[in-house]
Amino acid sequence: MTDALRSVLVVGGGIAGVQAALDLADQGFHVYLVEKEPSVGGRMIQLQKVFPTLDCPSCIFTPKMVAVANHPLITLLTHAEVREVRREDKIFRVKVLKKPRYVDEGSCVGCGTCEKACPVDVPSEFENGLGMRKAIYIPFAQAVPKVAVVDLENCILCGACERRCPTRAVNFAQVDEQIELEVGAAVLATGFGFFDATRLEQFGGGRYPNVIPALTVDRLLVANSPYGAVVRPSDGKIPRRVAFILCVGSRTRNASLGLPYCSRVCCMYTVRQAQSVILNLRRVRVDVYYMDLRAFGKGYEEFYRRAEAAGVRFRKGRVARITEKPDGNLLLRAEVMGEENGVVEEEYELVVLAPGLRPQADPRVLFPDLAVDEYGFVETVSPKLDPVSTGVPGVFVAGAAEAPKDIVDTVMQAGAAAMRAAAYLTSLNGG
Repeated sequence: MTDALRSVLVVGGGIAGVQAALDLADQGFHVYLVEKEPSVGGRMIQLQKVFPTLDCPSCIFTPKMVAVANHPLITLLTHAEVREVRREDKIFRVKVLKKPRYVDEGSCVGCGTCEKACPVDVPSEFENGLGMRKAIYIPFAQAVPKVAVVDLENCILCGACERRCPTRAVNFAQVDEQIELEVGAAVLATGFGFFDATRLEQFGGGRYPNVIPALTVDRLLVANSPYGAVVRPSDGKIPRRVAFILCVGSRTRNASLGLPYCSRVCCMYTVRQAQSVILNLRRVRVDVYYMDLRAFGKGYEEFYRRAEAAGVRFRKGRVARITEKPDGNLLLRAEVMGEENGVVEEEYELVVLAPGLRPQADPRVLFPDLAVDEYGFVETVSPKLDPVSTGVPGVFVAGAAEAPKDIVDTVMQAGAAAMRAAAYLTSLNGG
């Protein structure tokens, strides 16, 4: 019981979960960090820059990821899922399913030899489908742990990786592992997903190759982009006319068209991307179509003004539809306000959709007594006074699991959740 009351379960290995785990472990609590993907990192590690400073996300986050893997008080369980949480008196009994990698984590040295030997190519999830990976692969260059994983659905069982592995780490005999934990508290940091913009047929997402979601632009902009430059997917051509559309699937009362709330971060990540496209391509025209621009944070208004000064044209209005021309260019029809004031039609070579954010997971699967709002985000005791404590004693929340928010607010909330969990456990231990 005593050890359990000094232990915390953190669900989710994005920036919120990693920050909460480090803050708790640094106070002497044992942390079980469970991440369903083969590596920690979440969405942040996929980004090109962060706003408004334009710092490198990998430079900020990779040291924290490594620290989590090396901290003596953190047990990192990747490629694993929490399947059941049951309360008994003061503790939570947790069942975790650790899925097989078919690669021994203790033997793999992350050399990539197995990838070179594999004959199978599969679209890369990390590159948002732009690049390819192998059926046995390391998720990305900075992966933690840097251990290969076999995608058994696409593996043809040719044995090439097993024969070529210099440490004999490949092991197709691995099976699911059931792990049982006892903890005194839990932090939910399950993150967010994107609204599926392909549901909006008028924009052509999923049908027109040159209509792409926002995360794809980040993977085009990074220094190690699969294409080495910002190009349009259909023909590899460098675009000279690019449009960004805000609030795709956001701020609508029609449930079939999207989400009724503002996702908060879309305006500013679009401003960042639009500015980055101009800085990368130079001779390019970039238009941003928006309903309202919400630059709510410190330095955000100045960041928007810098993008405007760099040449980004902001056009207030609603896009009605996008149609594809025979050459792959896109004809965008919109009603705009201001000086133009009316219906306009513009031709672009690339169109970027900025979709809204939604909850990544339903926490009630693990905690049936947990309250969520009408949109599926975790409700807290008081959004103003206590934005991390849930209605279930010992369960706390951080990041986009509670509501859409930017990285700065996510890190602050993760620290607050860690402090609340530490105080709660201290009270249980008679402190």
